[in-house]
Amino acid sequence: MVRIKAPAKINLSLSIIGKQAHFHEVEMIMTTIDLADYITITKTSKSPGKVTLKSDFIGISLGKTNLVYQAAIAFIKHFKIADSVEITIEKNIPIAGGLAGGSADAAATFKGLRDLFEVDATDQELCNLGANLGSDIPFCIIGKTALATGRGEIITPIKPMPHCWVIIVNPRISVSTRDIYEAFDFNNAKAINTASMIDAIEAEDFDAICKRLANNLEPVTAKFYPIVYDIMQQLQANGANGVCMSGSGPSVFALVYTQKKAHYLYNQMKKTFPKFLVCMSRMLR
Repeated sequence: MVRIKAPAKINLSLSIIGKQAHFHEVEMIMTTIDLADYITITKTSKSPGKVTLKSDFIGISLGKTNLVYQAAIAFIKHFKIADSVEITIEKNIPIAGGLAGGSADAAATFKGLRDLFEVDATDQELCNLGANLGSDIPFCIIGKTALATGRGEIITPIKPMPHCWVIIVNPRISVSTRDIYEAFDFNNAKAINTASMIDAIEAEDFDAICKRLANNLEPVTAKFYPIVYDIMQQLQANGANGVCMSGSGPSVFALVYTQKKAHYLYNQMKKTFPKFLVCMSRMLR
């Protein structure tokens, strides 16, 4: 049996730079945070190659549409694994919240199966398998802080983020990534300087990082779900150093430098939005 941590990610920047027939080209800087799901994988005596999913969380499919199931099947077929497995998913990351919860779980499944069956496979091999299932999976396999290009599947690691705290507010709304990307309008999009964000990270300049937080999808999601801007305004009003929406949303995060300020912001947001999911986390270096 193996148990693998599946950390969430946030987008420090998300720039849509083009569109191909079936996908948008992006430049994204992402980093992993301590908020995480956990994947437990056990060998079973069922028919060879069978994958069974379990979870105490009611809101997820435990069938073939689940990325964990798809990742396990892809791994078993590619590496010709004869055994069957049972996979338990412990959910903490909001579903369809822009934090790559499903992709993180799939990435952890690839890593867990590699460990369980002692397969000699590199991270890049797992990334190649994962890219066929979801464009965020390769980043979730590599983790830490990185630039993602192409569909998001081409990963270039960069210097780790400086130590800081993250407050995440999720309004418990599930957002369709596909719908948000389809509604994106190049003509009205703000230009985002990805290189300047990389420079700020390389310099470990926390203030500069906070000033450069940007997401082309933010106004698109906020048009459908105005609560996104309400959350951002409240975070800013309560002293956040930097605020941005992650991915296609609707989760919004704030960066703060000290633990004391993080606790204050967390408590204020819990009071302001008592029915929302509010989390306090740290960067994973």
